[in-house]
Amino acid sequence: MITNQKKDFILIILGLFLLILSCTSVKAQIEGEPRKSVHIQQVLNPPTIDGLLDDEMWDQATIVSDLHQTDPIEYAEASEKSEFYVAYDKDALYVAARLYDSQEVRANVLRQGADIQEDDQVFVILDPYNNGRDGYQFQINPNGVRREGLFVGPNQMQWNWSGIWSAAATQTEYGWVAEMAIPFKTLSFDEENDTWGINFGRRAQAKNERMAWVSRNRNQTPAISGRIVGFQGLDQGRGLDVVPSLSLRDSKDFATSSSSRDFEPSVDVFYRITPSLNGSLTINTDFSATEVDDRQVNLSRFGLFFPEKRDFFLQDADAFEFGGIGGLGGFHQLSNVLDQNARPFFSRTVGLSDSGQPVDLDYGGKVSGRIGPWSLGSLAIRQVASGDVDPTNLFVGRASLNVLEESSLGFITTHGDPHSNLENNLAGVDFRYLNTRLPGGKPIEAQAWYQQTKTTGLVGDDAAYGVRFRLPGTSGLRASAGFKEVQSNFNPAMGYLNRAGIRDSSAEIGWFQRYPQTSKVRMIFSYLGWQRVDLIEGGLQSEVINWRVINFHNQAGDNIRLLHTRNREVLNEPFQIWDPGSSSGIKPVSVPIGEYSYSDTALRLQSEQSRKLSSTLVYRRGTFFDGERENIEAQFTWYPTKNFRGFVSYNHNDIELPNGAFSLRLARLGIDTIFSNTLSWANLIQYDNDSESIGINSRLHWIPQAGREAFIVLNHNLQDLNRIDKYRSMLADLNIKLSYTFRF
Repeated sequence: MITNQKKDFILIILGLFLLILSCTSVKAQIEGEPRKSVHIQQVLNPPTIDGLLDDEMWDQATIVSDLHQTDPIEYAEASEKSEFYVAYDKDALYVAARLYDSQEVRANVLRQGADIQEDDQVFVILDPYNNGRDGYQFQINPNGVRREGLFVGPNQMQWNWSGIWSAAATQTEYGWVAEMAIPFKTLSFDEENDTWGINFGRRAQAKNERMAWVSRNRNQTPAISGRIVGFQGLDQGRGLDVVPSLSLRDSKDFATSSSSRDFEPSVDVFYRITPSLNGSLTINTDFSATEVDDRQVNLSRFGLFFPEKRDFFLQDADAFEFGGIGGLGGFHQLSNVLDQNARPFFSRTVGLSDSGQPVDLDYGGKVSGRIGPWSLGSLAIRQVASGDVDPTNLFVGRASLNVLEESSLGFITTHGDPHSNLENNLAGVDFRYLNTRLPGGKPIEAQAWYQQTKTTGLVGDDAAYGVRFRLPGTSGLRASAGFKEVQSNFNPAMGYLNRAGIRDSSAEIGWFQRYPQTSKVRMIFSYLGWQRVDLIEGGLQSEVINWRVINFHNQAGDNIRLLHTRNREVLNEPFQIWDPGSSSGIKPVSVPIGEYSYSDTALRLQSEQSRKLSSTLVYRRGTFFDGERENIEAQFTWYPTKNFRGFVSYNHNDIELPNGAFSLRLARLGIDTIFSNTLSWANLIQYDNDSESIGINSRLHWIPQAGREAFIVLNHNLQDLNRIDKYRSMLADLNIKLSYTFRF
């Protein structure tokens, strides 16, 4: 029997397909816009990658210099000259750039692996299959710091991928120079294909200007790129990388006066099964060098979402993305946690206990890549016993089929429960429509998905489904609307579930107004967002109306934001919002059963982030449940030189409720010393008065070259159990890890 809710869902799906059919009747490519194309030359001798651009082989390289502005005004003439050089031999693709800059070169970041988005940079996008769907992006800043990522479909970027390549840069009297060598062993491609998709671009931060060879709607992706012709005789090698690692861990539990020392070897093996399909095997997987989580403040009755930081799971993470969940929730999300809700696979469920403690993995294997029009991803893990949970075999499989010009139809399945001995299985299907080639360059996007789980002891009401429609433009109108239902027994044991037994509806609309560089104003943006969560059994759970009254950006990159938010929350049981612990002698604070309407207004000031000293300040004040809330957030980042980075952030909440008053404080202090772009020492201290604990993380990282790493990581946790300002050491560990990549 079809319920009213399922009828509504079917009608929404039919409406989406009618919209899609009408959109596909429009010509995919804008009339009169031929695709740019260049021919690449093969060279005999490779260049020395030193950032000098003085090797004779560059005289034979193809030169691309016709870049245009993409921001602030797309297709306007670039204010600075750029010259890109590209050539290849049988082993690697070589890209160089000569960047002219009439103003200062901004390059604060020297630590390898750090985010360089706020620095001057150049990038190259590669689409080796020339299919407009998959590809790579390689970036470098004037300090020679590399950054690389994978495109997940035509227009989504995943910066989790780590490839082996080399780059160098030098600053000159006229600007700066960059050189890259990208080995073909690092890339997946068809050896018979002589034509690749390619794009070039740069950022000039002093002018807050972006430039590219090809763009549409200010985007540069595999779907929006030029073409490079002439590849032949490329050597992919055997496609085998073997990465042995050794780690030494010395830990101490001060509460029990116990200590341990472990010496753990591990090995990762990566093999290119076909030119487009990769396999990997990990044995005795080691996560000792993983960065610590950033602490968060939680004033809601629902759990938080912490992103994955372990390299093993970050690699090929894009292969398991499903339904746009967590990635397409809205251009300015009302609730990031709700956008992640009902995610079928979330890797943090694997190798971590419910309390967040590491659980060892005996071994695991992954296969990811392409077979014809299919994109594939599979992961199998053997997790050791932990607590009351027996050793567990875990599996996730994902496949998606290219349909239409830029769209896909996909499937996912998972098996196993990392946190219990119950049998658990999940199956799902999703469809994504994308068209970035409409007249005027405005993209349109839609998603529809359905999942169902089967768990021992749970019968019926075990499905989840959703739809979303987006107009994700970067000028003029932006809008989205979506619906998601998560039934009460839906249980993605290897996924992420924040709320069940709910229907989640949302809509957002906004407008961008952009101005040329001759104006003092860069951009003005305003939007209105709404989200409502109802219980399937009836009644409201949560509702929010979010009005960004104005978001003003000047040409220098500073911005001011005024935001007003209205909330409604219905509590069917008391909500204990503050619990200082029984040993403290302080009374907890609870919010009684009832319906609450409250609102607040926030002012946010942010300076341009590429300056030597930058800041973000937020002041928020308003009602909160049946009381009041005042919130102050501040962050200051300082780069006195490229060899030093310091930052401090502070988040303070004062809450006054009829049942009590309390304050929540979260502070973070970071001090990084960067000796060179191969050696760095990063230190992070975090404190919050919710747990009344201090966490210290110190990380020495040496990367003599890509694929070879050494870490020394110290973690130390202190806690004031009785809240009397006396902190005791609780846990400490020292980790030393070495890894080396052998490439065949």
